[in-house]
Amino acid sequence: MSQDIQIPRKITTQLLHLAQISPDAEVCGLIGSKNGLPTHCYPVANIADQPQQRFLLDAKQQISALAQMRERGEELFAIYHSHPTAPAQPSAIDLELATYPEALYLIISLNTKGVLEMRGFKLEHSSFKEVTLSLSEEA
Repeated sequence: MSQDIQIPRKITTQLLHLAQISPDAEVCGLIGSKNGLPTHCYPVANIADQPQQRFLLDAKQQISALAQMRERGEELFAIYHSHPTAPAQPSAIDLELATYPEALYLIISLNTKGVLEMRGFKLEHSSFKEVTLSLSEEA
């Protein structure tokens, strides 16, 4: 029972832009939602030792982003990161570090012949299952 997950065009554009302006290091952050619809993007610094190959959310900024979500009455919708040189497939490390089963995991890839790719995954029984993303026009 897979349903399309709606991502507003505004947020999609923002995520792709963040990935494009950081072609050498993975970008990462959180997305908050209201009533199941994504509303805000919260970029968080990547403090991984090898930011070109993995991501690690800065804990202080992550806590701050979650606090802002609460203030806005939002819930955690997704955790996103980019793969500057790899396809938009979760790595073994991505799976190992995935700790929010209720969140959508978005991966943005810059590696497809100049075409930006964004794919979504849900954590199910300690593995990732791809979900269908569709663009919505809501603000």
